[in-house]
Amino acid sequence: MELLDTTIVNVALNQISGALGATIEDIAWVITSYAIANVIIIPMTGFLGEYFGRKTYYLTSMILFGIASYFCGASDSLWELVLWRFFQGIGGGALLSTSQAILFDAFETKERGLASGLFGMGIVLGPTLGPVLGGYIVEHYSWEQIFYVNIPICLVASVLTILFIDRKAGEGERKDEIKIDYWGIGLLIMGIGSLQYVLEKGESESWFESRQIVIISLMAAVGLIGFVWRELITDHPVVNLRIFRYNKFAFSTAFTLVSGFGLFTSVFVYPVLVQRINGFTPLETGLSLMYPTLAAVVLFPVIGKRMGAGASPIPFMTIGIIFFIIFGFYSGTATTDMGRWDFFPMQLCRVLGIAMLQLPLISQAVAGLKPQEYPAGIALTNMIRQLGGAFGIALANNYATARAGQHRSDLMANMSTDNPLFNERLAGIVRNLTTSTGDAFNATSIAYKQLELTVVKQAYYLAYLDTFRLISIFFIMIFPLLYFLKTKKISPQDAAIAAKAAAESH
Repeated sequence: MELLDTTIVNVALNQISGALGATIEDIAWVITSYAIANVIIIPMTGFLGEYFGRKTYYLTSMILFGIASYFCGASDSLWELVLWRFFQGIGGGALLSTSQAILFDAFETKERGLASGLFGMGIVLGPTLGPVLGGYIVEHYSWEQIFYVNIPICLVASVLTILFIDRKAGEGERKDEIKIDYWGIGLLIMGIGSLQYVLEKGESESWFESRQIVIISLMAAVGLIGFVWRELITDHPVVNLRIFRYNKFAFSTAFTLVSGFGLFTSVFVYPVLVQRINGFTPLETGLSLMYPTLAAVVLFPVIGKRMGAGASPIPFMTIGIIFFIIFGFYSGTATTDMGRWDFFPMQLCRVLGIAMLQLPLISQAVAGLKPQEYPAGIALTNMIRQLGGAFGIALANNYATARAGQHRSDLMANMSTDNPLFNERLAGIVRNLTTSTGDAFNATSIAYKQLELTVVKQAYYLAYLDTFRLISIFFIMIFPLLYFLKTKKISPQDAAIAAKAAAESH
């Protein structure tokens, strides 16, 4: 349910923006507010589960997710929807990590690698089925229903949690012994929230020419610097940043950040591209994402089993990066007349890249750490992946807008009476308009407007293709860093501990 909601909104962005009167740049907040909430809550799930008790925290988060889903569907304005999506992300951030912890308690140590791979299939299928379900709902009902569909699932899951999830001994009984890092939490929210706002609105506000952007940028700097300083001096940090002293972990976070950028950005840009330019329906968009995922999802239990046996993550990561590089440049060759199956090969490259990167990155994150540092390392890894996705969407929005302006300027240079091809095209449109409407007086001005719309559409299409290429460029930039990740083979025992830590901290 939680993973479904990370992508079910993607195919409905056009419908939501039209219904709420928002631009495509502003509508991205519907996705990024959810991702930012996840970034904030994920590293704190272990602490919150210990403080309140895992079952209580799991059930409360589920109920919050359901309530927020209702108010998302009932929203009358963009910023009301963004607010409730943030609360939905706060509730949803606990669901995956806590359910994994519950799942792993049921498996013996030697079976946890395979269990992680099988669970990884669900982790990929959830976001993949989201666009399909979202597309079907939007086509046959309304965009509000993509949020209301969560409510019956929440009710059933809450009842099953009450009946079947056991409360572990000692859970939630040590509140007096646990110190809460309020300053760390506050500075984290301030720093990440302010930075995200600057990334989202900087382009439209002319960056530092805007006093508002300058003030919020200072808030972001103070928040992030203060957060790092606080976490390094306190004895009870909400996020243990001290593990960045390990070079291999520090370098692995660069890959994690870029993988989050590639994963979230590609899934955000693609639906906008094919619906606005290629004319796909929301359902067609979802199906075009689902088929390549189903073709590659079988890799997850295989890779999980290999990771559980202590295989080196470096070969998998290398192949995954190569697939993402191919995906970006291959997608950059798309044309406006391509159909659903024409996009299959490039989307298959994307899914293969995800499959080869996600589980190996978790193993790589803990390869150089001490066992007691695994939970902190994996929590930071997942936080940085979500952060890469949130920043990636903001960057993609700004980059596409800037590139569209440049492409429009370049294309408009061809709209000159000195260009015989332009004169021929204009004359043809004028003749058709005159024949169909009988209004020869206004036909020329209408023809110019039609050509202007065509230019704008083509400019945005070229900008979206540039954004796909940007993904490849980021992966090319980090490729040499693989050299610094060479490490000894992780033992099956440490791999099992890492798998359990991954489950407990997502």
